[in-house]
Amino acid sequence: MSSLTWDLTLAGLSVGSAAALTGVGLIVTYRATGVLNFAHGAIAMVCAYVLRQWVVEWGRPLWAGAALTLLVLAPGLGVVLERLVFRPLSVLGADPAQTLVASIGVFVLLVGGAALLWGQGARDDAPELVAADPWGQLAIVLVLALGVGAMIRWTRFGRELRAVVDDRRLAVLGGIDADRVAAAGWAFGSFTAGLTGVLLAPYVRLDPYGLPLLVMEVLAVAVAARMRSLPVAVLVALTIGVAQSQLTRLHPSGWGAPLLQAVGANLFVVALLIASLVLPGVGTRDALPRTATARVPTPPGAWIVAAVLFLLPLGFAGPDLHTSVQVPALGVVLLSLVVVTGRGGQISLGQAAYAGLGALFTALLAAGRLPGLPRLPELAALALAVLLVAPLGLLTGWPAITRRGLALALATFAVGVGVSRFVFAQPYATSGLTLDRPRGFDGDRAYYVLELALLTLALLATHALRRGRTGRALAALRDHEQGASAAGVRVPALKLLAFVAGAALAALGGGMLAMGLRAFDPSAYDPVRSLLWFAAVTVLGADSTLGALAAAALLVGLDAGARGGVAAALIGVLAVLVGRFPGGPYDALRTLTERLRPPRRTGLTPLGSRVRHRLRTTPGAQAQTPAGAPAPGPTPTPAQASGPAPAETPAPASRPARAPAPAPAPVGVPAPSPDATPAAHSGVAPNHSAAPADGAPPPQGPPAPPDRDSRTGGAGGNTRTNPAEGRGVLTAHDLHARYDGFTALAGVDLTVPPGRITAIIGPNGAGKSTLFHCLAGTLRPTRGQVRHNARNITHLSPHTRARLGIARTFQQLAVFPTLTVTENVRLGAEQGHIEDPSATDRALRLLRLDGPLRDAPAAGLPTGTLRRVELARALAGTPSVLLLDEPAAGLDTAEVAALARVLRALAADGTALLVVEHDLDLVADLADVVHVMTAGRIIASGPPAHVLDTLDARETAV
Repeated sequence: MSSLTWDLTLAGLSVGSAAALTGVGLIVTYRATGVLNFAHGAIAMVCAYVLRQWVVEWGRPLWAGAALTLLVLAPGLGVVLERLVFRPLSVLGADPAQTLVASIGVFVLLVGGAALLWGQGARDDAPELVAADPWGQLAIVLVLALGVGAMIRWTRFGRELRAVVDDRRLAVLGGIDADRVAAAGWAFGSFTAGLTGVLLAPYVRLDPYGLPLLVMEVLAVAVAARMRSLPVAVLVALTIGVAQSQLTRLHPSGWGAPLLQAVGANLFVVALLIASLVLPGVGTRDALPRTATARVPTPPGAWIVAAVLFLLPLGFAGPDLHTSVQVPALGVVLLSLVVVTGRGGQISLGQAAYAGLGALFTALLAAGRLPGLPRLPELAALALAVLLVAPLGLLTGWPAITRRGLALALATFAVGVGVSRFVFAQPYATSGLTLDRPRGFDGDRAYYVLELALLTLALLATHALRRGRTGRALAALRDHEQGASAAGVRVPALKLLAFVAGAALAALGGGMLAMGLRAFDPSAYDPVRSLLWFAAVTVLGADSTLGALAAAALLVGLDAGARGGVAAALIGVLAVLVGRFPGGPYDALRTLTERLRPPRRTGLTPLGSRVRHRLRTTPGAQAQTPAGAPAPGPTPTPAQASGPAPAETPAPASRPARAPAPAPAPVGVPAPSPDATPAAHSGVAPNHSAAPADGAPPPQGPPAPPDRDSRTGGAGGNTRTNPAEGRGVLTAHDLHARYDGFTALAGVDLTVPPGRITAIIGPNGAGKSTLFHCLAGTLRPTRGQVRHNARNITHLSPHTRARLGIARTFQQLAVFPTLTVTENVRLGAEQGHIEDPSATDRALRLLRLDGPLRDAPAAGLPTGTLRRVELARALAGTPSVLLLDEPAAGLDTAEVAALARVLRALAADGTALLVVEHDLDLVADLADVVHVMTAGRIIASGPPAHVLDTLDARETAV
């Protein structure tokens, strides 16, 4: 027995050593570049194939092939990937979603290329570089881990590496060549991947799909080490390897024996599930990039072309039609990614698992093998399978509530791998399964007609989830999750809805695919398929139903009409080019077409020419230029007009003399325009007025309201004679907040009364933002209470507070670029459950967004206009409390003056306003009460004149 234990321990050390190599390479690459290299297993596979080609096929010496593969090919491949694929992404801002797509694209490209070069069959004659004795492999791992650890801790390059990891931009400003550090990290990571492949190939089946997936299963090692600690990664890998080897001695009995044996044989998968779903997530940045441009509408003729192409197979026969029946089924599966990823903005790398479960349940129900249920007709079995699989979408939807970006990608991938290993790969669940087509649809042509009908239903369901109120909420979730929550969107429930709907669609498509092939094929739903499908949908248009259908036709058509691997290689090429063409192939093609198109000559009409001549010849014409006309001089280009504005307006070094704040406009009388406002009223000298950022006149303040009891035309949510009567009051009692050992709030008490403007000022790090987040619900205090009227709302989520009437804006703009201006504002009214259909129009009129601008996409609008859009969305929900975080950031003086008029009108309507602002002149001109914060405490409160003069006196004394 002791001999068997020792032998199993040695075998486990051998497996653990290979896993440790993978963990070390992944961690070094991630620490140097911030990229979790999903292509690590594919690089290992390519290196193993190259060494086999050198030794077995060409008969060359093993030592020369090993040196060429490990010292030249592997690190060179890493450097090429960094230079051509990932460096362009870092220049664009290293968006996590695009980086993930590029990494998966490299994986898919290498797998497809290997299938094209070496075929898809398994090879068992890979050369053995190190003897089966595990001590050699273990020594290699320990030497590498200790060497890398010493390098990171004690060398200059290690210090540079740590600096780049902590803050890449700051490291670059400090003179560190971050590109060189990233290239070195990629080279070393690829070297360890190649070494892993060369060591594993003699003991596993060498094929383009199996070895990469086997290497990716040991991602658990790096995730358990929090992508940072090399000793932890090595220890975890060796422990799991030995434990998995020892568990092979167990031979359980009973009904659960097959599952227990599967768990014992796949302990790395169990560890991946635990590390991804239970441990705190890594890389928790946004799920998908906030789209920089408006979504390009699909040309109407495109759907006609698509319909014709999908009807063409009805004229096929034989093998062509047998292949065509796979396209509608795969199209339904890919539509699930349109819902989850394209519209909901959630990364899902496990959709193949739900498609496979749909196929499996359909086959089991049709065969009468599902316990407790009778044998069902095929269509009934398919419908019930969809209903059974849909709730399983919670397996990935529940982690999505608290995870984003890389953490969510790992969680969904882990679920896919777990289902594949513990369900699809187990004979007890899938052996002997066959599946017939529904009665009356046995022939390929009849079944294709049935598929088209089901595809049409899936398109209608997808269309319903992408339009209307739910579609706007999903788009808001994708564009800006925190902004959606602040607008009242139930983010957790919406994420669950997206994943459940995605699981249902994937199950429907998987069942259709199995019936088309008349069998359940587990290999058709392995995790590699999930990566391929995700990459295909993303690069061909994640939010495009037409793109999903095109991806289905491309994947089926290329693999059927050419050697296997062509489709994967093509999708991989498109995915790795995401850094060069962020908008995808459609955007690249449109850009190329625009560049090749000859410029069109433009000119004035005869009427315009006469008007221009009259303006030029009329004395004093410039002085009589109508309001809103552009000022003389060169016309700014769209890029100049909508160029970036500073994210924060710094406080002036010295505060000039302030004019008294003007009284609110009388009831029913519109505020004067900026052009007619005297300097004492606007706080800006007439000869220093600035044009708004978008080149249009700034908002003129509230127009004449239809209701004489409201100074904002009802947009402020009050229609009573006494504005403050019955309005909400927000209070904070003894708030404390700590994070990372730092005390951000130390016993803050604050009251935000209705009908008044309360301001908070203080230096950076004083705790203003922390207090603001505690009031808004995005941060939970460690002690104390937040109350709205008499209700304790300390533990309520941001979307719940929004529905109670507590709205907020963000210092960094929180608008939804893929929605129009009206849709942005309407979202605030819908999520606030405002029954009045005119609430959106009132908010648009108040912020002067009711002209042609209302139907313009929010993407590309200038900062000043977007500030108005964000404020209008908050007002559309008729809030009783409005929290404004740096509302003047990025605005020019005219826009700040217009903003101040609107805020005064809101306060006059009874709204409680809290403003966190650095612009002391705006605070002095606007606020009724000012609170000064320092070191997490409020040290002074009172009228602005008194508080600011006291601060000036203190600064003078110092």
